[in-house]
Amino acid sequence: MDSAGQRIARARKRRGLSQAALAGLVGRSESWLSQVERGRRPIDSHSVLSRLAEVLRVDITDIVDDSTDEASRPYPYAGQIERAMARGFYSAEGTPLARLDNLREMARSAYKQYQATQYDTVGRLLPRLITDAEIAGRTYGLARPDVCEIRALAYDTAAALLNRIGEPGLAWTAADRAMSAAEYSGAPLLSAFSAYRLAYVLTARQHAREAIELAMGASAALERVMRSPSPDRLSIYGGLQLAGAMAAAAVYDHATASALIAKARVIAEQLGNVNLMGTAFGPVNVAIHAVAVSLMAGDARTAVEIGEKLDATAIPNGLVGRRTQAHLDLARAYALRRQDAAAVNVLLAAERLSPQLVRYDVKTREVLTELLRREHRASTPELRPLAQRAGVA
Repeated sequence: MDSAGQRIARARKRRGLSQAALAGLVGRSESWLSQVERGRRPIDSHSVLSRLAEVLRVDITDIVDDSTDEASRPYPYAGQIERAMARGFYSAEGTPLARLDNLREMARSAYKQYQATQYDTVGRLLPRLITDAEIAGRTYGLARPDVCEIRALAYDTAAALLNRIGEPGLAWTAADRAMSAAEYSGAPLLSAFSAYRLAYVLTARQHAREAIELAMGASAALERVMRSPSPDRLSIYGGLQLAGAMAAAAVYDHATASALIAKARVIAEQLGNVNLMGTAFGPVNVAIHAVAVSLMAGDARTAVEIGEKLDATAIPNGLVGRRTQAHLDLARAYALRRQDAAAVNVLLAAERLSPQLVRYDVKTREVLTELLRREHRASTPELRPLAQRAGVA
C-alpha cells in the first residue's frame, strides 16, 4: 500500500504544484514536505493534514486512512483528547464521578505535570478529566462556580498542551471552552488567566491581531481593579503583557512588542521568579520571551546575546518547560546564525532536561530537520542520534 507521503506527492503533481509551492501554502518548509513525501517524517499536526487536503482538493482519507491517521501525529494522545472533546456535553451518563474537590485537585495536578513537561502522563489523564468535568457540569449545573473552575482548569491544560505539541486547531477549541467556563465562574482572575492562554493560542493560529486585542483588553480590565494589586494579580497582568508581546512580534509590530516586554520586565522585578496562578511569570520568563520576540523579528544576534546571559536555573524547579524553552530558543538562534555545533550542544542540554519537550515541540523538530539538511558529521557527531531520539531522522 502506498504511504501517506506517496499519496501527497501524487496529488501534488496532479495539481501541478512544486514542493516549494505546496509547502508554502500549508505553512511549512520545502525540506519538511520533501521528507514527508519520502516517508522520512510523519505529518506532525492534524491541522496541517487538513490544510494539505484542502489545498490538494482531496479528502483527508485520500491521504491517510483511519488506521494511519493516529500515526501521522507525533504526539500519541492527540486523538484521544480530540475524541473526549468531541463528545463534550454528550459524554456517557453513569460514569463514576469523583468528588468535586478531588476533581479540582486532579485538574490542578494535570497542569503541574504539564509545566513539568510530563506530556505523556498528561495526555493519558486529560480524556478522563475532560469527560468527568463535563459530567460534573450536567450533574451539578454548568453555572455552578466550582464546576466552572474545574472545567476551566481542565480545558486550559488541554489548550496549553495541544498548542505546545502542534495542534493549534484543537488548542483553540479547548482555550475557547476554558474562557467560556471562566467567565461563567464569576472569578476575574480565572477569566484573565483564560484570556492569557487564548491569546497565545490565537497567535499560533495566525490570528495575532485578535490576540493583541484580547490580551490588552484583559489587561485593561485588571488595571481597573489594581489599586492594591496582589502578587497573583500582578503575575497574570505581567503574563498578559508577554502574551501581547508575542502576538505583536508575530505581525512585525516591533515597537509594541518591545514596549510590552519592557513593561513586563518592570512588573517582574517586583515579583521575582515565581509561579503564581500558573503563569511562571518572573524576570527569567521575561528574558525567555525577549529571546522569542527577537527570533520572530529575525534578529538572531540579539537572541543569542540575551539567551547566553539567561540563567534558567533561577526558575522554580517544577517549571521544567520554561527551563527547557530557554535552551530551545537559544539553539534556534544558533542555528539561524549557522553555529550548528553550538546549536546541537544546547539541544542536548535541553534533551537532558526534557526529552518529551524536545520530541514534541514543532519548532525544535524543524530546527533538527534544518541541521540535518546541512549536516557536517565531523563537527556535529551527536546530531543524528539526537534527531533519531526525537523522531525526526
